[in-house]
Amino acid sequence: MSWNFDHTYSKLPEIFFRHQKPQTAPSPKMVIFNDDLAKFLGLNPNEIKNAPEIFAGSELPPGAKPLSQAYAGHQFGHFTKLGDGRAVLLGEQITPDGRRFDVQLKGSGPTPFSRRGDGFAALLPMLREYIISEAMFALGVPTTRSLAVVLTGRDVIRETVLQGAVLTRVASSHIRVGTFEYASAYGTPEDVRTLADYSIRRHFPEIENEPDKYVLLLRKVADLQASLIASWQHVGFIHGVMNTDNMSVSGETIDYGPCAFMDNFNPDTVFSSIDTGGRYAYKNQPKIGAWNLCRFAESLLPLLHNNIKSPIEIAENEIDRYWERYNEYWLNGMRAKLGILSESANVSLIDELLNLMAEHKLDYTNTFRKLSLSTSNVLANSPKFSEWQQKWQARMPDTELMKKHNPVIIPRNHHVEEALAAAENGDFSVMHSLLEALSRPYDDSEKYAQPPQQTNCTYQTFCGT
Repeated sequence: MSWNFDHTYSKLPEIFFRHQKPQTAPSPKMVIFNDDLAKFLGLNPNEIKNAPEIFAGSELPPGAKPLSQAYAGHQFGHFTKLGDGRAVLLGEQITPDGRRFDVQLKGSGPTPFSRRGDGFAALLPMLREYIISEAMFALGVPTTRSLAVVLTGRDVIRETVLQGAVLTRVASSHIRVGTFEYASAYGTPEDVRTLADYSIRRHFPEIENEPDKYVLLLRKVADLQASLIASWQHVGFIHGVMNTDNMSVSGETIDYGPCAFMDNFNPDTVFSSIDTGGRYAYKNQPKIGAWNLCRFAESLLPLLHNNIKSPIEIAENEIDRYWERYNEYWLNGMRAKLGILSESANVSLIDELLNLMAEHKLDYTNTFRKLSLSTSNVLANSPKFSEWQQKWQARMPDTELMKKHNPVIIPRNHHVEEALAAAENGDFSVMHSLLEALSRPYDDSEKYAQPPQQTNCTYQTFCGT
């Protein structure tokens, strides 16, 4: 069990990256370490968890060849040249079963892409990403994961003086829609082709020898995004910053800055402090997925061709297919949440329930869980709800199926904030207790299942830069 790095990304043209070492941290100190993830990656946690200098960037693990990746992105609809402004990729860890995962240090200092930023990160946003990403993993939602968070001993200046920290993030890759946009805008069609071929080899080798492999690449990425966003909707997760640079072609949730989970169901819910127009509200996430995929398709246009349709027609067909697949994933997931896999659980039945939940400000997670327990008093004083419940029960819902698709525990905002407040004062026990509960999201929990006494509708999250 040891570091086993490969470096295929560094073999791409240099337009895609810059070699960059992380900056030495004055006084590294381990805050939290993910033993289970370390073992999965083929690492010995008992050895490396006592080496915080590696996870702070002060020392490189054997075989590491750090680099920062270049990419662009549409941020709130506006195209911007970006890149890893505070992150370095140490390498691609090959697991004992032969799988490949990026290991990245986030917050390890400035890079050529920092754009006047200092390249560092503060403790609480890094812990927040650790908590939410590991909760998403336990919920079965595709996600990047967190291996460690270390204090650096360096102050980070934002609005106040904060404790500096580095997060070690693990991902199937960090190839983004924005990476393709970068190649299209600042490279050549051949650079786009090279990146596409690399992405296919890495993530979709089954289509590598297909004559229409670039059309299939678009289709594969679109299908993964359809499935991912549907899974967000099922658990009430709001990403908050669905810019194209935060859409991974591997279909994993990436970047946990201004994200949060809903308490009361409201399709208009927005948590991000900078999303004043609601572009990335809960109800808009599927639409933004399609919008981002249009940008991906545009970057692939030089590669999309056949003897029948134009590249634009091909792209439009694949976006239409995205909507078909999203609706299918969403409907199947909602049927499972209602315990009815047959077509008798139609969109009308589901929408009726969601409208009642919104009208009566019902807790999204707990309403479905109560239904799975055959609780009759979900909304006892509502004739409309009683009527809906009778129609639902007439379809003979499978409550055991429901229990498998309706979590008891999500990372509720008030619990996350409680854990972060304690961590800021040096008490990490609250966070550890929360993480233990979040690792078993379908177990009964009186403490962590409860929403706040009064839902804070003005709760805001921040990008955490």
